[in-house]
Amino acid sequence: MKPAVTIIVLFMLSACASQGERPVDSEEQAIRDFIAARGLESLDRMRSDDAGNWEKIASKFIIYRARRSQYLVEFIRRCHELDDYSRIVADQRRDSHYIYARFETIRGCQIAKIYALTEAEEVELEQLGETPGSRN
Repeated sequence: MKPAVTIIVLFMLSACASQGERPVDSEEQAIRDFIAARGLESLDRMRSDDAGNWEKIASKFIIYRARRSQYLVEFIRRCHELDDYSRIVADQRRDSHYIYARFETIRGCQIAKIYALTEAEEVELEQLGETPGSRN
């Protein structure tokens, strides 16, 4: 009888522990795999300008395109504030020429990490969730 009670208690404890974990969606995991496979290093800041263009690619990731550079921006949490598809702009910042990771926000969502991208990496990231022929 004692082993059965022990097994039940262990099962209940593992079930309670797993409830706090949020599953990572497949698109977010694909982006994380891309970062690891490409060996992208996080930056402390990125250069910004008024002509910059933002595009949401997952609930925690956006791509920022400046005149001469592209960046992948990761938020600390899922940024549902970007779901309304209106123009994305950075919040008030301490420096008008740079956006800093860990200190600044976009629509109230704190930036966790910033990665520099090449044009080829940007195109590859945009196509991660697409199936063959879906752009036709």
